[in-house]
Amino acid sequence: MRTYYYFSWFNHFFPEKLVKLLHEDIQDRKSLVMISGDPSDYEGEQVNFDDFTEWTWLTQANLLFDETHFIDYRVQHEEAQRIIRNASVIFLCGGDPVQQHDFLAKYELSNVIKNSNAVIIGASAGSLNMASKWFSSADAKPKLETSIIYEGLSCNAFAYESHAQRDYATFAEGYLFPLSKEIDVYAAEQESAMRVKDGKIDILGPVYLISHSRVQKLVETF
Repeated sequence: MRTYYYFSWFNHFFPEKLVKLLHEDIQDRKSLVMISGDPSDYEGEQVNFDDFTEWTWLTQANLLFDETHFIDYRVQHEEAQRIIRNASVIFLCGGDPVQQHDFLAKYELSNVIKNSNAVIIGASAGSLNMASKWFSSADAKPKLETSIIYEGLSCNAFAYESHAQRDYATFAEGYLFPLSKEIDVYAAEQESAMRVKDGKIDILGPVYLISHSRVQKLVETF
């Protein structure tokens, strides 16, 4: 039984409905592994978890673990794989989705994550990389010369667009419509989450399904 959570971004803390579901789904709390969204940005030996918003969300929700690990380029390749194999929860953090994508590929973590029985969570960039595909726009910052469709981990067979505060009915026509002709796209505004459990998708907050160039705002099911 696989459980996946796709978080957009929460400006303060998890909504009560989400906390309840997380407590139901995360029974094993031996080891939390957080995978950096900016794996090249850190130096030194110490990791201060209080600096990470994602960690704050979990502690505020009283989701505490016996061990907590943070993985970036400071961790050796083989050690990163070992830690992930023993994880109860794998949390792909927010940050730079391209940098995180490249890190996952370089460290050969994709199959290790997908073969895990852990609850897998992504936030922002992490959610993009959990999906089957995601779109990096030429309109993004920092500026890209071209728009690129990236292959994600394919935890689930859909594309994902995260945490922009936009009018999606207008925004999607710009660059998500072409992608939606080949794969369903879930476009999530801030303060939203998706849970995929046994193939069933539950929705919290403003999330839109874009399929074959049609936009549908989804009803909350949490």
